[in-house]
Amino acid sequence: MSLVLAGLITFYPPAVARMGHGMLTLLIWGVCAGFVHGFGYQPDSRAWRVIFAPLPAWLLMVAGLYGALRGMHG
Repeated sequence: MSLVLAGLITFYPPAVARMGHGMLTLLIWGVCAGFVHGFGYQPDSRAWRVIFAPLPAWLLMVAGLYGALRGMHG
């Protein structure tokens, strides 16, 4: 999902153009966390493990995808 959303943001910006900056920031955070988890990297610091945890990443990506699809259709 990270790859799909990164491609959507990069190659079709109108899909996310109607999102607010705050929501877009959360979406990009979710994409980054998804890549970090997807590559199997485990940060040493507990704080970084929480920031890049897979559950928040998935939730942010699903919310971002919903926002992008909603932005494309209206």
